[in-house]
Amino acid sequence: MGNKIDERIDNKLNSIGTEEKEEILKNFSAFKSYLSEKVAAGEKLGLSDEALAKATEKVAGYLAKHEDPRNREEHLLQQLWNSGSKEEQHALSHMLLNLVKNEG
Repeated sequence: MGNKIDERIDNKLNSIGTEEKEEILKNFSAFKSYLSEKVAAGEKLGLSDEALAKATEKVAGYLAKHEDPRNREEHLLQQLWNSGSKEEQHALSHMLLNLVKNEG
């Protein structure tokens, strides 16, 4: 993924306020909905599935490091993320991407 996209993701993650973050992470459905909106926006920009998975990977890594899970699903995802290798984390990112794309 290009540095420009990495930078945009970093800026977005750092600019999300506490209230908005709480709204996104309040339950797993809200998180999936938020991720689905971002995936749809990325698709409109012409990003490939690989680029979208890398962006999802970056967001998941951020959440695992900086946010406490707020529900069972987030707790499970954090445990899976933290126990996986880089390759497994990338595969999990693809699975999350597929999850939100298939539900939309």
